[in-house]
Amino acid sequence: MAHLIAIEGIDGSGKGTQSKRLVETLREAGYRVGFMGFPRYSETFFGARVGDFLNGRFGELWDLPPFLISLLFAGDRLESRSRLLEELESHDLVILDRYVGSNMAHQSARCSDTERREVQDWIEHVEFEIHQMPRPSLNILLDLPVATAQEFVLKKAARDYTDQAADLQEADATYLGKVRDTYLDLANRSANWEVISVADDSGIRSIEAVAADILEATKNSLG
Repeated sequence: MAHLIAIEGIDGSGKGTQSKRLVETLREAGYRVGFMGFPRYSETFFGARVGDFLNGRFGELWDLPPFLISLLFAGDRLESRSRLLEELESHDLVILDRYVGSNMAHQSARCSDTERREVQDWIEHVEFEIHQMPRPSLNILLDLPVATAQEFVLKKAARDYTDQAADLQEADATYLGKVRDTYLDLANRSANWEVISVADDSGIRSIEAVAADILEATKNSLG
């Protein structure tokens, strides 16, 4: 079965740009490469409900139970499971723009310190044990300061699930800061995570430089 590589990071960190660039580079190198992005807002029932959540239909972000909201994202992936397995069977690698790590980081970030690890364990159990989603070979975390990420969000093209410049999560800097910290904690205590900085002391790194690091991490994971 193919290697499953998930590109993760807070909103505005460049996941979409870099995941598609990685697909193109690997295909040019002769690999058979599949691609999927989550959530699948317009393709699944639960994906559409995730869009409702991000547009504020179910209430304010901090008032909603994190684990219950995580089930919307997990349901979107469950509906997409057969498609993902087909991609894995017919390719050498499958690149994902967001996966289970995103659900763990985004939802547990709204929990207290004492509840965070428990909610992460619950989400992991639902997605990998109950729903039997394939586990990624590698999670690549694109790390970027929140203020810069929010600037990039406002430059995004129109999206199919919202007519707002920034959705419920993207608009909340405090929330995104907690998500970033949670992502870094997940990466620091997991063997199959690689952190790649999108910015350094000189400012934002070039797309090409970040892409080169992502390609190297991906090839290293292939053994």
